[in-house]
Amino acid sequence: MKIYLIGYMGSGKSTLGKELADALGISWMDLDDEFESRYRISISGFFTKYGEKTFREMEHKLLTDVSSVPDLVVSTGGGTPCYHGNMELMNQTGLTVYLSATAELLLSRIEFTARKRPLFHQMNDENPLQNITSHLNSRKSFYEQAKIIVDATKPDVEDLKKQILAYTEIISGV
Repeated sequence: MKIYLIGYMGSGKSTLGKELADALGISWMDLDDEFESRYRISISGFFTKYGEKTFREMEHKLLTDVSSVPDLVVSTGGGTPCYHGNMELMNQTGLTVYLSATAELLLSRIEFTARKRPLFHQMNDENPLQNITSHLNSRKSFYEQAKIIVDATKPDVEDLKKQILAYTEIISGV
């Protein structure tokens, strides 16, 4: 079983991903960490050196590679579902789970780690909440294509595990 966790930066994909993988007894991968390990450069460094367009192309190649790995929980980058047909690829090769959160919650979670997030740097500092709201809204149409949508305020791993197992039983006809 492959599960892709999607959502905006700060929605809890990495934190929940580790816990969910443990609960299901399968491996976990953070796509951003895998990118940095594979290409031996930080994502912010890659953005600075090569730009977002090249990053998204390389991210798609990595996601395509990862899509063939069985029994894996993948915490994706916030923009991953929005480019190069990635949402379709993830829906075809696994179960997608959208961690939905308000812009206020997201800002409270990312404002202290913003220096590691290249897209946050590109936003106007005068009104970060308005910027996040606008950016989040531009991505929602992709995120909402997920097969399961979860409130990221306080996601319950056991509840999510039950939802995932119920969903997989429905799909397999058990």
